[in-house]
Amino acid sequence: MDLPENGIRFDTRAIHAGQAFDPTTGAVIPPIYQTSTYVQDGIGGLRNGYEYSRGGNPTRTALESQLAALEGGIRALSFASGLAAEDALLRTVLRPGDHVVIGNDVYGGTHRLIRRIFGDWGVRHTTVDTSDLDAVREALELGTTKVLWVETPSNPLMKISDIAALAELGDEAGILVVVDNTFASPALQQPIGLGADVVVHSTTKYLGGHSDVVGGALVFAEGQEEVAERVGFTQFAAGAVSGPFDAFLTTRGIKTLGVRMQRHSQNALAIARRLDEHPAVSRVLYPGLESHPGHALAARQMSGFGGMVSIDLAGGAAAARRFAESTRLFQLAESLGGVESLVNYPSEMTHASVKGTEAEVPESIIRLSVGIEDVDDLLADIDAALAQL
Repeated sequence: MDLPENGIRFDTRAIHAGQAFDPTTGAVIPPIYQTSTYVQDGIGGLRNGYEYSRGGNPTRTALESQLAALEGGIRALSFASGLAAEDALLRTVLRPGDHVVIGNDVYGGTHRLIRRIFGDWGVRHTTVDTSDLDAVREALELGTTKVLWVETPSNPLMKISDIAALAELGDEAGILVVVDNTFASPALQQPIGLGADVVVHSTTKYLGGHSDVVGGALVFAEGQEEVAERVGFTQFAAGAVSGPFDAFLTTRGIKTLGVRMQRHSQNALAIARRLDEHPAVSRVLYPGLESHPGHALAARQMSGFGGMVSIDLAGGAAAARRFAESTRLFQLAESLGGVESLVNYPSEMTHASVKGTEAEVPESIIRLSVGIEDVDDLLADIDAALAQL
């Protein structure tokens, strides 16, 4: 659907962007183009540019239009996974000898990709606390640093970084500023509007929202057309595309993103407050609490605080393990952002690959992905697990 340039708010864009009804039947939901190839009108006579589904598929195109509209970008690309998206971007803009500055609290898979895959290719990296502007400035190497990688809120310690200030710093140094917006989603935070050059998502998480699809995406800001074109070629040449059914599931999930994020945020705040009162919990890491060091900044650059809550248990690793294995509604699993609540022990699960590095997660940390169930049931589950400590 072609939407007016002005006056269309987020929830309306989430439902209608890229979602024109089928002109043949009038079906409100565009069909899934479950096809690998397309008939040509003579050699080179492509219909709407579609030749082979690695290069383009109408269902994927619809999702990419939707993503660009939600993040305020000029172009989006949909990938087979979040890490596939990260790899395509980094492989396009980096060369051996280049340098990357990355947050010291990011998704373990991102750290592993940069440290082990790109490290073996001759790309160096420096890990810093991106909520500390002076530390970031000191880590930049003029002429060598090509990418500043920011994740806010961070995974799993929920640090908040100032996107606008980091974007200004990157602009001054001629560095590509990439923001992983997975935890917040565009419903709560839009980094491009704050100056970021590229936004990355694991669409597996809040965008898909139902734990039934794996995917990733990149969204490019105005002024990054050339980078977007190059990354698009990398995707085409290397083949890390999302399939049409995966794209359809992600599009379907996005249509309820706004209302889901409201409920995730409401439930998470209630749980964070309950946990903050318990003697077995030494720290609650949730930017919606006024005690969080990044609360004021999060309130400025986010429209809500999201559904992710991490806690530091006073009893250390033993208590954390016991808590993680005691919940019932909070199911023990990796990933996040689905309608159901999950509990994760990062040290041995999502962040096991960064043990022994500067990004190692303390063994006392538990990460909660708070779902949209009835909050009283979730609170009862939390209380029961805490009673086991």
